[in-house]
Amino acid sequence: MDAVWDRLTALHQASALNIPALFAADPDRAEGFTIRADGMVFDYSKTAIDRETRDALLALTADLNARRDAMLSGEKINETEGRAVLHAALRHPDTPLWPGGEAVRAGVAATLARMASFATHIRDGEIRGQGGAFTDVVNIGIGGSDLGPAMAARALTPYQDGPRLHFVSNVDGADLADTLRGLDPARTLVIVASKTFTTIETMTNARSAQDWLAAHVDDPAQQFAAVSSATDKTAEWSIDPDRVFGFEDWVGGRYSVWGPIGLSLMLGIGPQRFREFLRGGAAMDDHFRSAPHARNMPVMLALVGLWHHQICGYPTRAVLPYAQRLGRLPAYLQQLEMESNGKRVAMDGSDLTHGSGPVVWGEPGTNGQHAFYQLIHQGTQIVPCEFIAAACGHEPALDHHHKLLLANCLAQSEALMRGRDLDEARQLMAAQGLTGAELDRQARHRVFPGNRPSTTLLVRQVTPYTLGQIIALYEHRVFVEGVVLGLNSFDQWGVELGKELAKSVAPLLDGKTVPDQDASTLSLAEALREMRGGEG
Repeated sequence: MDAVWDRLTALHQASALNIPALFAADPDRAEGFTIRADGMVFDYSKTAIDRETRDALLALTADLNARRDAMLSGEKINETEGRAVLHAALRHPDTPLWPGGEAVRAGVAATLARMASFATHIRDGEIRGQGGAFTDVVNIGIGGSDLGPAMAARALTPYQDGPRLHFVSNVDGADLADTLRGLDPARTLVIVASKTFTTIETMTNARSAQDWLAAHVDDPAQQFAAVSSATDKTAEWSIDPDRVFGFEDWVGGRYSVWGPIGLSLMLGIGPQRFREFLRGGAAMDDHFRSAPHARNMPVMLALVGLWHHQICGYPTRAVLPYAQRLGRLPAYLQQLEMESNGKRVAMDGSDLTHGSGPVVWGEPGTNGQHAFYQLIHQGTQIVPCEFIAAACGHEPALDHHHKLLLANCLAQSEALMRGRDLDEARQLMAAQGLTGAELDRQARHRVFPGNRPSTTLLVRQVTPYTLGQIIALYEHRVFVEGVVLGLNSFDQWGVELGKELAKSVAPLLDGKTVPDQDASTLSLAEALREMRGGEG
């Protein structure tokens, strides 16, 4: 594999690939570097990847099929935690995903059926709050127990015909207070989403929500449901076992929206549309398993990312959905990609030799155009951009808005590629009557380097099915990158140290002495105590 990396590095160093020149040299480039699958279109032609480079990149996937099959067969590929990785099984409750997977499939189907029954009874008013049918659902979780359902609920707003959905994640009391303000406690269902029922931020918020309910209803427990495998702890809260939905340790938090963590989403859009969401993810699974690597959307999305980060050295990538309701997708992908592949050692514990995942960030278009696109177009660092757009919106009367949105999406990727050279900028300034040194000075400010890479992903419309496709696409992309880099994409030890230290730091805020604290932390804690009135 080192020889492949060396070849890619040599290709990058030996050529100054110009994206517009690649189009000029290959009349079929647009189609040759576009993948179409199940109504989706993925175009990576606006990258500095030619056919030779693509062939070299594909050589990185020599071990991919074996690792993919190991994952889907239930092998414990999460070796540092000794766990299988079977979140894809959640998307296949009706069909076998792999030989011998019947027991897992049966459990998935049974849990989904329980969720559907509960959601149906909530939605039709048969299961009620102490003040009547539930009008609102508050999901309390953090990380994967929040980002997935919160992102999906916003994306599928046009399909929400159940109780209103709200999400609380931050231990900052403002998050809970702002969410609960204006809700009727007697008609609000609180879902506590924590696999262990010990996550400190989630349980702190849950206790405060319990206090809020207790001040207004006779039995707060009747207003609760739980997504947790710790049934002994949910029993301590007197939560009805019929309202507790667990999941196995082979489902990682950031991969969990497909199962019980998606309960809030199912309550909002209904069981039938939730199944459509699962079917979209399952369709992407089928594509990932069956399509040859060169025509495989997750594989090529991953290889483009590896080319940009590991070979070209671009430190970040921007996810730019031109769809307002996908506004939380960049944040969701931040966790999915950075928690999965933000590692420094290989599976065997040795230092990585090619770096790990990039910084992932982004905002929806067109808002970003008036914020950070200045840097993307004219800044000194190159940011590969991943545009996502839907051909159709959900508001026919506002279709002229949607056409303008799409025009902006296409224009931005074209502008990044084409740029504007100094001669063109001088012509613009001359047309405005400028001459001499001032013409040249003003022209230089209007030069766009161009040759900046982007990809574009298109779907017809943001629906439960297409959202499932998009999420599964990125999940598999992360897996492919992890396999190529030789790291474990399914643990997250990096989140542990700060949480552990928070427990030891907390007493400082009460004026207690804590040994082995650094001078800065002690000074900051003292400053905070003073600002809080010196309370102990």
